[in-house]
Amino acid sequence: MEGYQKVIDRVVPLEPYEGKSKLCGLKEAVAAHIKPGMSIHFGQAGVRWATATIYEIARQFWDRSPGFTLIGVGMNHPTAVFLHGRLAKKLILTYCGDSYPTPGPNAAFQRAYRDGTVEFENWSILTLPLRLKAAAMGVGFLPTHSIMGSTMAEENRDAFLEIEDPLTPGRRIGLVKALVPDVSILHGAVADPYGNTIFLAPNVENVYGAMASRLGAIVTVDKIVSTDTIRRYSHLVKLPGQYVLSLSEVPCGGHPSKHPQKGLDGFEGYGEDYEFIIAAKEAAKDEKELGKWIDHWVLGCPDHEAYLRKVGHERLLYLKGKIRDDSWEVEFRDLKGRLSTSEEYTPAEMAIVVASRRLQKKVRENGYQNILCGAGMANLAGWMAYYQLREAGTDLEIMAEAGMFGYAPRPGDPTTFNSRNFPSCKMLTDLHHVMGIFAGGGQNRCIGSLGAGQIDRFGNINSTKIPEKRLYMVGSGGANDISSSAQEVVVTAIQRPGSFVMDVPYITSPGKRVATLISTLGVFEKGEAGGELVLTGIFPNPACRGEDEAVRYIKDQCGWELKVAGELVRVSPPSLKELMLLRLFDPDRKFLGKL
Repeated sequence: MEGYQKVIDRVVPLEPYEGKSKLCGLKEAVAAHIKPGMSIHFGQAGVRWATATIYEIARQFWDRSPGFTLIGVGMNHPTAVFLHGRLAKKLILTYCGDSYPTPGPNAAFQRAYRDGTVEFENWSILTLPLRLKAAAMGVGFLPTHSIMGSTMAEENRDAFLEIEDPLTPGRRIGLVKALVPDVSILHGAVADPYGNTIFLAPNVENVYGAMASRLGAIVTVDKIVSTDTIRRYSHLVKLPGQYVLSLSEVPCGGHPSKHPQKGLDGFEGYGEDYEFIIAAKEAAKDEKELGKWIDHWVLGCPDHEAYLRKVGHERLLYLKGKIRDDSWEVEFRDLKGRLSTSEEYTPAEMAIVVASRRLQKKVRENGYQNILCGAGMANLAGWMAYYQLREAGTDLEIMAEAGMFGYAPRPGDPTTFNSRNFPSCKMLTDLHHVMGIFAGGGQNRCIGSLGAGQIDRFGNINSTKIPEKRLYMVGSGGANDISSSAQEVVVTAIQRPGSFVMDVPYITSPGKRVATLISTLGVFEKGEAGGELVLTGIFPNPACRGEDEAVRYIKDQCGWELKVAGELVRVSPPSLKELMLLRLFDPDRKFLGKL
């Protein structure tokens, strides 16, 4: 009889590589697993885009009209390639547009919406991943507070239901239907040949889409490692190999998006390639120019290796340096010489400073602990409020929907998900935590700071579309989730005709929790819950002689019969100290405007 030690010696030792290898070339993976008519989930976990896979699918199906349905929380310039090539028939999304240098619509998506070549199905950044999570869990639906009262709820009646909470009488709850893609594509940091994959935080939507997909996931990673390495970093593994269809080693496969590097020794991440992204955005403005851009970067590259050669070795080295914890300090040395010390200010600077003051007041009065910000002016107002409160000894944590919690914004770059902010985070997680619990949970003490493409007298926000004009903006992103769940919301917006309207044609974010609106002209507040926004404060306006003329000017820029408070507050202009703090974060004045 064999002794126990011999059994242990033969059976128990761990293998350095375990499981049948799923390694193959990316071309072979796409050819084997992507078929016409499929629903493809563009996953985001750590890396925003599995760009190499997206471009390889485009190459193989160009001029074939495959009729894909694309699913993703954020669709940007890589998806624009599919629209230009008529590769997609439907988009299931939460946000589509550009993020850099400033957030806004992308012309390729606007053309597709205007011409009706693609169907748009809109969700919020929390509800779409919840649909995937439900499918991964094998349940038919999951509950949510989001999108109730929005136009999304009306448009998606086949997949969203609002009911009386069966366990909490008197409370209403929303249900989102499980969504099962055919296949998911993801780019991770490292994996063993079987497909056990590490994704580095923040994990954005996480990998529930891969776990929900009917066939599984096509995964690319920067580097293949042993199963021994996977065991050593098992706390970072998000996707077990059993969900992986194929695995391909594709260095820099997420370019031009950033790839975090925190927590994995010896792994080199890389920062965002802003110049590349801006060039793609500019090309999208004209169909011919977009065609040329695609010919150069996608169709003109036989594979990802050729693509990287065009990007260039020096550029890739720069991007790898950009992800370093101290990279912002190096770049800021060149930027700070351009910072203005003038006491003059733009309308945007005035609005942001006043919004920051109001956010600080509300945090102190109501004991809010967290702030979740939209992009642009609203984000800068939140950043200012954080530092001013911290200086005064009041605690406040900033969150970002991608999974960033408790970060301290670094000077030099006003982008919400700027990777230079990652090292300052107290927690790196995913949007299920940030949007579903910290900003929307039962114990949340969160105040929201949002912008608005359009806003109406009740504080309802439209950032999705203007149907009668066949005009698409960007979608909800996390705005609806914030407005649905945060304790209250402060909105900061540029005031002009067409933006401040009687009733928005599409409710992206219901205005129930919008308590205050700060425009570039004045302060608007609700006198009662559910009431209209009333003008309560006016800003200095050199073009107007006296208060009456200033009020008339504000009314002229407002699309409803504006009510005015009995006693108007004359809001003081920004101090130089406030302006200098604000300008630290936007030295190129992408949001502040020219002085």
